[in-house]
Amino acid sequence: MTAFEARDFTPERPVMIGEQFRTVIAQPATLCNLDCDYCYLPGRNRQTLMPAKVAERLASSIAQQPADVPVEVVWHGGEPLTTPLSHMVKLLAPFELLRAAGRVRHVVQTNATLITPAWIDLLRKYQVQVGVSLDGPEPLNATRVDRAGRSSHARTLAGIDQLKTAHIAFSAICVITTDTIAHPDQLIQYFANLGCVSVGFNIEELEGLNAHRPQVTTAQAEQFWARLWQLRSTYPRLHIRDLDRLRSWLTYATGGGKDAAGAYDPIPTVAATGQVVVLSPELLGVTAPRYDDFIIGNILTESLPAMMARLPRVGYVHEFDTGLRRCAARCEFWSFCRGAQAGNRFFEHGRFDTTETNYCRTAYQAVARSALAHVQGGTL
Repeated sequence: MTAFEARDFTPERPVMIGEQFRTVIAQPATLCNLDCDYCYLPGRNRQTLMPAKVAERLASSIAQQPADVPVEVVWHGGEPLTTPLSHMVKLLAPFELLRAAGRVRHVVQTNATLITPAWIDLLRKYQVQVGVSLDGPEPLNATRVDRAGRSSHARTLAGIDQLKTAHIAFSAICVITTDTIAHPDQLIQYFANLGCVSVGFNIEELEGLNAHRPQVTTAQAEQFWARLWQLRSTYPRLHIRDLDRLRSWLTYATGGGKDAAGAYDPIPTVAATGQVVVLSPELLGVTAPRYDDFIIGNILTESLPAMMARLPRVGYVHEFDTGLRRCAARCEFWSFCRGAQAGNRFFEHGRFDTTETNYCRTAYQAVARSALAHVQGGTL
C-alpha cells in the first residue's frame, strides 16, 4: 500500500464518484504575470514548465479511456500564456490524433494580457476554446493587478480585441467579491457589451492562499442573483452560466428526471511536474500531511486510468464520497448542485465528509431561492 492510499477502510468503488474523467486540468506553466489579491495558487511567482513528456503521458492516458468518452483538456493555472509559444506547440502536439477523432477538445483559461498574433494563430490551428478572466469595468476589476500593482484592465481588453478581430469566440469568468457584489447592473451591462458568448459569476471562495479576505454572505448573494434574473431579458444574447445551469436543471426535473448528472467526475489535475490531484484543482500545491498533500500519483510513472481505478483506496476521495452521500440524504438542493465542490469543504471545514459550505449557499442555494418568484410567474 502506497503513501497515496487510505489505510482505515475497506476499499469499494465510491458510487458517487466515477472512474472515467471527462475533464482534466493541465498546468502548462506555474507562473502568473498578475498578482490578484484573491488568488488561491501557491508558487505562482516562479516558473516551472510542463515537460513535453508529461503531455505525452496525458494524451496516452486519454487514449486508454473508451472512445465514446470525450475529454476536455483545460490548460489553466498559473497563466497558461506565460508558456513560450514554441513549447506550447510541443504540449499540444501529442493530442492531435485524439483531437482529430473528436476525443479531445482544448480550453485555455487566460487573463488575455499576453495574447499576440502568434497566439491567435495557435488558438485557431488547434481550435482552442478561450475563457477570459476579467472582473468587470476597471473600477470593479481593481483586484486584478500585476506584480507592480498596476491595473491589468487595459491589457486584458487589448487581448480581447485581438480575439474579436480574429472572430474567436470567448467566454468570461468574473469573480464577485464583497466589493463588487452590490453592482449587478453595471456588471451585466459590461459583459453584454464586451462581446463574450457567456459569463460565469464566481462568488469569491475561501480556498488555498485566499484565507484572508471577507466572504460574501448568503443574503448578499441572493440579492445579486435576484437582480440578474430581473435583468436577464434585457440582455438576451448573453448567456449567464449560473442562471442557465438552473434553467437546464429545471427543464430536466420538470420532465420527470431526478438527477441531472451521473457519477461525479474525478476531475484529475495534472501539475507541470506530472503530479496528480483529483476532485478539485484548488487542492494542487496545498500542504496537508493528513492527506499526503492530495497527490495520488505522477503521470510520468502511472497512467490516469490506473490512478482512477484505485480511487477507492485514496483517503480523501473516500471521505468526499461520504460527504456526497450525506448531501444526497439530507439536502433539498442535492439534485441541482450534486454536492458542489470538494475543495470548498476542505478549505472551509478542514475535511471532506462535511455537507453545506458557504459556496453551496451563495453559488447554488441563493441562485435557486432567488429564482422562485420567476418560476412562479412563468418568466424563468
